Amino acid sequence: MSDTKDTLTITDNRTGRTYEVPVEDGAIRSMDLRQIKVADDDFGLLAYDPAFKNTANVRSDITFIDGDAGILRYRGYPIEQLAEQSSFLEVAYLLIHGQLPNQDQLDAWVYEITHHTFIHENIKQFMDGFHHDAHPMGMLVSTVGALSTFYPEAKDIKDADNRHKQIVRLIAKFPTLAAFAYRHSIGMRYAYPDNDLSFAGNFLNMMWKTTELKYEPDPVLERAMDVLLILHADHEQNCSTTTMRAIGSSDADPYSAAAGATAALYGPKHGGANEAVLTMLQEIGSVDQIPEYVEAAKEGKFRLMGFGHRVYKNYDPRAKVIRQLAHEVFEVTGKNELLDIAVELEKIALEDDYFVQRKLYPNVDFYSGIIYQAMGFPTSMFPVLFAMGRIPGWLAHWQENLLDDEQAIVRPRQLYVGEGERDYVKVTDR
Repeated sequence: MSDTKDTLTITDNRTGRTYEVPVEDGAIRSMDLRQIKVADDDFGLLAYDPAFKNTANVRSDITFIDGDAGILRYRGYPIEQLAEQSSFLEVAYLLIHGQLPNQDQLDAWVYEITHHTFIHENIKQFMDGFHHDAHPMGMLVSTVGALSTFYPEAKDIKDADNRHKQIVRLIAKFPTLAAFAYRHSIGMRYAYPDNDLSFAGNFLNMMWKTTELKYEPDPVLERAMDVLLILHADHEQNCSTTTMRAIGSSDADPYSAAAGATAALYGPKHGGANEAVLTMLQEIGSVDQIPEYVEAAKEGKFRLMGFGHRVYKNYDPRAKVIRQLAHEVFEVTGKNELLDIAVELEKIALEDDYFVQRKLYPNVDFYSGIIYQAMGFPTSMFPVLFAMGRIPGWLAHWQENLLDDEQAIVRPRQLYVGEGERDYVKVTDR
C-alpha cells in the first residue's frame, strides 16, 4: 500500500503509449485527456458524457449529497436539522454566506429582505399585459428577467456590495412576483406585501388576502410553507442550477441568470414532478386499487411517479421530513383522501422486493404536491413554489461560480457526426 499513488495509468491501445493522470478528490481533469493523441496534429482525447451523468464541472462547498446513504447537507448541516430548527431566511443566509448567522446578523438579514419585497409599479403594468390565463410560471420567467432592466447597476457583478444588494432583492421580490402572477391568472387584485409578517406568512398573505384588513396566516400552514422552502433551497448541480451557473459564466447579471434557471425549472422533467404524482394518485383513485396499479407498474404498463431519483439510491431525506409535514397540514386543512393512497402506496413500495431491489424509494415530490393542494395551491403554482424555494441556492452557486478562478465561460465540446464537406447545389438543380 505504501507504493500507491493518487494517479490513474491509462494505456492507449491505438498507439501503445501509457499516460499517468493525477487523481484529485476522486476525479481526473478532463483536460489531462487532451495529451492522449494518435498524431501530433490530433486535437486530443475528449470525454463523451451525454447529460453530464458522470462529469463534475465545479468544485463547490455549498451542498453535499450522498445518494446511496440518503444524505443531504447544506454547508455541512443535515437537512433534517435545518427543517426542524431553522427558518428559510436563516437557511438562505447560510447558503449565500457559508455560515449560520448570529442573532444580530440574522436580524439585519431578515430586516433587509423584508424591506425589499415591494416591486416597481411598472412591473405590475408589465404583468397586466399577460393574457388572463397565462401560466404563472411563464409570467415568473419573464418578470424575473425584466427586473434586470429596473436595476441596471446589477451588471456590476464584480462589486461585492452591489452583488449583495441584488441577491437581497431577488430573494425578497421572488415571492411578490410569484403571488402576483397567481393573482393575475385568476383575475384578482394584487395584494401588497405586509412587512409585519414572516417571509412565508407574507407570501401566504399575498396569495390569499381578500377583503380582510389584516391577513393572519395559520401558524401551522405558515411553518409548513417555510419548511417546504427549506427543503427546496438547494440540491447541488441539477438542471436549473447548472443553467444558473452557465448563464452566469458569461458575466450576465443575476436577474437574467435567474430567469434562465426558472425557465429550466419550468420543464416538466424538472419542476413538474410533484404535479405528476398528484395526477397519478388521482388516477389510482382509492386504496383498494393500489395492488392493481403496482402490478401494472411491475409489468411496465404503468409508471409510479415520485419513486426513485437520479441521485438518491436510498430514501430521499427530504421525503422523510415532508411525510410528517403532510400529516400536520391535514390537521388544519382536513384530510385529503389522496394521503391514504400515498401512505399505503409508500408502505407497499418500501416492503416489495421489486421496488427495494431497484432502490425505488419515495422522493421529495411524492408528498409535496398533496400538501400544496391541501393548502389551496393549484397545480400551475407548484413549479413557482419550487422556484421560490430554490432562489437562494441558485444565487449561492451563481456567486460561487463568479468567484472561482478556475471557471470560465461555459463552452462544452461536441463530437461532430454529420456530413463531410459538400458543394452547394442551386435549388433548380436539386
